[in-house]
Amino acid sequence: MNLRIVARGLRFPEGPIALADGSVLLVEVARGTLSRVLPDGRVEVVAEPGGGPNGAALGPDGAVYVCNNGGFRWHEGRHGLLPLGQAEDYSGGRIERVDLASGEARVLYDAGPNGPLKGPNDIVFDRAGGMWFTDLGKARARDMDRGGVYYARADGSSISEAIYPLLTPNGIGLSPDETRLYVAETHTGRLWAFDLEAPGVVKRRRYPSPNGGELVAGLPGFQLFDSLALDAEGNICVATLFNGGISVISPDGRSIEHLPMPDDFTTNICFGGPGLRTAYITLSTSGQLVAVDWPGPGLVLNFMR
Repeated sequence: MNLRIVARGLRFPEGPIALADGSVLLVEVARGTLSRVLPDGRVEVVAEPGGGPNGAALGPDGAVYVCNNGGFRWHEGRHGLLPLGQAEDYSGGRIERVDLASGEARVLYDAGPNGPLKGPNDIVFDRAGGMWFTDLGKARARDMDRGGVYYARADGSSISEAIYPLLTPNGIGLSPDETRLYVAETHTGRLWAFDLEAPGVVKRRRYPSPNGGELVAGLPGFQLFDSLALDAEGNICVATLFNGGISVISPDGRSIEHLPMPDDFTTNICFGGPGLRTAYITLSTSGQLVAVDWPGPGLVLNFMR
């Protein structure tokens, strides 16, 4: 494996977006910023939304849409920087639109049809220009939220609760033909697939499915799932915690390969570079963005530039 360190000193990086100019946008969750990593490794702050910017995606208007979890408590020790649940100054979950030219961060949604957003986590846009995003929820000393998946318009005009409940839904992605939505649950270490009837509309499976989805894969032992991306063949590449690395799962779940990484909190992956054959991976506790050559191309995301 030809692992290359692109940037160090990041404050719990997540949500990478590879750009055509060779730079990578990402969030620094503990710093409260949307940042740009230049090809030479320099880091520039693009916006300072505060709270806990978590996932990010380019939208149809060229802006970046950020899932903000409202903030974590943090511990920094010999294992690196670790999140410890809801911050004392928790500012509420929200979806924000960031103008890349000005750095202005504007709240689009802070609630769904059934109450406030608690901890939005990861996001993907479909061809119609709508956003799918997960709300993982928040954990407190003696209780935690149940999470869900939402579908919303990029202009702030509508939001719907598409899937509920889920237990800590995190990574989210669309199949190449956009007929399936993949959602990774963190604490269960499970990957779910949901059939789609139309943009924003889930065709729910019947009992015994607990959430209307099909279980694609679940990992044995203490392995948790974080965010994900798809390759051009439709394989789901899921960032894996504690067994730090990327789990590459076939659409039918029959094949699972693991690419190890030197960080227990390997949190996200995106594809960029020539032919989308470079995987950019966030190693969050050690504060690094790394790159590896991938055996095949990544999936072209809607509105990439």
